[in-house]
Amino acid sequence: MSEALALYGFTKYFPGVLANDHIDLTINQGEIHGLLGENGAGKTVLMSTLYGLYRPDAGKVFIRGQEVTIHSPYQAITFGLGMVHQHFTLVEDMTVWENIMLGKELRRGFILDKNRIRSELQQLLNKTGFDIDLNARIYELPIGLQQRVEILKILYRGADILIFDEPTAILTPQEVDQLFKTFRQLVQNGKTIIFISHKLKEIFCICDRVTVLRKGKKIGTLAIDEATPESLAEMMVGRKVFFSFEKSKIPQSEIILSVRELTFSGGKKHQNLQNINFDIHAYEILGVAGVEGNGQTELVDVLVGLKKPQTGKIFFQNEDISHFPPKKRILMGISHIPEDRPKRGIVPDFSIKDNLILGFEDLPPFRRGLISRNEAAINQFSQNKIQEFEIATPDENTLIKNLSGGNQQKVVLARELSRNVKLAIASQPTRGLDIAASEYVRNKLIDLKNNGSGVLLVSADLDEIRSISDRVIVLYEGQIIGELAPDADEYQYGLLMGGTAC
Repeated sequence: MSEALALYGFTKYFPGVLANDHIDLTINQGEIHGLLGENGAGKTVLMSTLYGLYRPDAGKVFIRGQEVTIHSPYQAITFGLGMVHQHFTLVEDMTVWENIMLGKELRRGFILDKNRIRSELQQLLNKTGFDIDLNARIYELPIGLQQRVEILKILYRGADILIFDEPTAILTPQEVDQLFKTFRQLVQNGKTIIFISHKLKEIFCICDRVTVLRKGKKIGTLAIDEATPESLAEMMVGRKVFFSFEKSKIPQSEIILSVRELTFSGGKKHQNLQNINFDIHAYEILGVAGVEGNGQTELVDVLVGLKKPQTGKIFFQNEDISHFPPKKRILMGISHIPEDRPKRGIVPDFSIKDNLILGFEDLPPFRRGLISRNEAAINQFSQNKIQEFEIATPDENTLIKNLSGGNQQKVVLARELSRNVKLAIASQPTRGLDIAASEYVRNKLIDLKNNGSGVLLVSADLDEIRSISDRVIVLYEGQIIGELAPDADEYQYGLLMGGTAC
């Protein structure tokens, strides 16, 4: 099989970081090649550098056997490369056809040749089988169709080596299935696809071969029928990984949190919440599933007291806390693991020990009198938590910004789960973490549940939700559209996440 693309010794430095370390990579013509690795492994940097967004520091690039030099995305496009980024680059107020032709406007003299553009785009739609209204404005389209517009943009420019960066991150299961059908059709039409992902299940579903990166280095390339989930995970992490989590049977238990008829209106920048009702019991993890942007952030903010509900009640252990401030809720036993760790979970320029006592620095045993800190108690507490939560650091005085994302999250967990926790609200707790750190976080939430606390788990990772939750509710456009058992099939989840009741 001929090579569509080959990289030799490809290297990229950033200040203090070797992002890609002499990587060799070959992509065969007509294959779907997975590029697998944890967050920070160097996958996106490798492809972004290839695409001309960065300059490589060393290495050679061959496209269809010819050595080329790429210094810009424009040059990459002339060599037949196209890249669909994780975050779309569409102009929302413009139509589909206007977005596709931007930068490649066809003109008759000085006048835009709209008829010719529309004719060529219609031919492209017919060839791909995409059913999209060329006159629709981008903001009117669901995410799955917006992604197809991005695909049409690179096809319109003649790309035949297509790079997709984490394309399933914001899709429902049904939209993922449709995307993979599109991949197969594109390959049948002579295209070659590079699929960047950190999700093993998707790699096995769609790829012919897979290359694994770890800490900027290429670990290996395997045909997909030679690989197993366990072998690829070990290549990604460098150790064996356990995928299953044992769920204990839930005893009949008290209701920890009860939410009744809750509504919230946050204006244009926030999703409204409408008529939210649910309970969380002791010894239970309640998962909240849904495509991001459907009210998950607003729900968490209302529950922890950062935003005020318009109507409705929040009862914590039978007490109405609807208008209690965040600090009072914390003292009652509600912990919060926030989704935006750098902004809400930590103070980057503080030490580990100061982050570990955030919110409790003015209480015994960390305070003596009105103004004096009990440094001995703070140091002892911090050292104990560093050991208990396996935080990799020289000592408790290290600035938290110098830790990896996984270790920063362990500091947040150590602080939030070391109090007298009756309810933990965990929002995207494993986002940005590697497999090992994610496994650790999930086990800590399970331990908390097994010790009698209630847990609200909000996650964009449907596999995570299903693996450790006891029940799952699905949010769509600010409403709870249904409840499912964790072992319900993905089709049912996808229907609800897309706004269709099962």
